[in-house]
Amino acid sequence: MILCIGEILADMIGSCHNGAFCYERKAGGAPFNVACAIKKFGGKAAFVGNVGNDIIGRYLLRFAKERDLDKCLITVDEHHNTTLAFVELDESGERSFCFYRKDTADFHIPDVPDELLQQADIVCVGSLMLSEDIGRKYANRIIAKAKSIGKIIAFDINYRSDIFRDEKDAVERYKEIIKQVDIVKFSEDEADIFTEEYISELTDKLVCVSLGGEGSRWHYHGEVNIVPTILVKTIDTTGAGDAFYAGVLTKLSSKPRNEWTTDFLNSALRFGNVCGALNTQGKGAIDCLPELGEIESRL
Repeated sequence: MILCIGEILADMIGSCHNGAFCYERKAGGAPFNVACAIKKFGGKAAFVGNVGNDIIGRYLLRFAKERDLDKCLITVDEHHNTTLAFVELDESGERSFCFYRKDTADFHIPDVPDELLQQADIVCVGSLMLSEDIGRKYANRIIAKAKSIGKIIAFDINYRSDIFRDEKDAVERYKEIIKQVDIVKFSEDEADIFTEEYISELTDKLVCVSLGGEGSRWHYHGEVNIVPTILVKTIDTTGAGDAFYAGVLTKLSSKPRNEWTTDFLNSALRFGNVCGALNTQGKGAIDCLPELGEIESRL
């Protein structure tokens, strides 16, 4: 089972209709997206997060229940509202973000029960919590606890400049976490921020870099390889990176780490590439996740 921990929020996706600019509410938050996608792709998934006691929080609770995750621990916070991410799309489906996140619920995450942590094969930790000291301390604590019982730790950079106003400080916060994990995912833009030189030094980790229409790249034990993707007509890239990462983690969880060969990693990232590409053909990170049969037909 893959245990995802971190933000759950509402993506408010904007578009213009008949001269009025409207926002469509969609469930989101990278770790929650990943958990839902893993379940959709045939894996076992659990999620731990926090929402406010408000109409958005109640919507997310209903939505999460319908995903039929193997384990789901979402607490309802009486003191912090549910986090919102306002999303606008350009003509190619690329996104820009603006977060409503002033002491909101997403980084006030409940402790993970020992039993749930024991059941996990991979623990995937979200990144938005790192912008706040309480979340940063939580991330360090849960990673240390998971590592002490031999769990594989995965981390997605998922950098958002609207949340981390100081890029230099953000990079240092991320590096503090990266040095502790086993698997780390960068987007192409994030790879530029952290530099290829830094990424090439992470030889003790599996590094996955999503490259959009060009596919993805992996680095592992000094070896590097680019894996191509498929061509699709893109409508919305929201959640494409999460679908890609979910696909990769689903495959990685099927084998012990000492069996992550070159051929296996190529097939895992190919699967992730197809998951991410197909997810761009509709709006939202979760509603348009492809079925496993559709993914396998495009491999």
